[in-house]
Amino acid sequence: MLEIRNASIKDLDRIYELEKACFSEAEAATYDALKQRLEVFPNHFWLLERDGRLVAMVNGMTTNNGQLEDKMYRDATLHDEDGKYQMMFGVETDPEFRRKGYASILMKEAIKDCRNDSRKGVILTCKEEHVPFYERLGFVNKGVADSNHANEVWYLMELDLD
Repeated sequence: MLEIRNASIKDLDRIYELEKACFSEAEAATYDALKQRLEVFPNHFWLLERDGRLVAMVNGMTTNNGQLEDKMYRDATLHDEDGKYQMMFGVETDPEFRRKGYASILMKEAIKDCRNDSRKGVILTCKEEHVPFYERLGFVNKGVADSNHANEVWYLMELDLD
């Protein structure tokens, strides 16, 4: 059985394990960064559980800044609950459960919530191989992002909700 819900601080250990399974050490958020995010914006963590097991997660802050900046990953206090833009920091699926549509299900739920909250858009960065996935969800590729996170090349993806 699938369940989608928002996170709480009680989910921190499972969230951290999923983060480590999905990103390189340089890319992954630290335990402390995830803890800070959960303390500041737990309702901006969407979790998908299958039979009680965490299999996918989407998370990020809201802001009035229409630009996703690297400092946002490190400083949860930049979150503005009334912000017009939902920044997505991580879209993650347990490697054992990939290619089953879970990330799409979760992203569609997050996008629906953003529309319901009258956000102007959803913004994220991704590696080149993931661009087509986000384009299928309606995101527009804005080219190489102004980011040096983990010394990788990231593409800026934007979904206009207006």
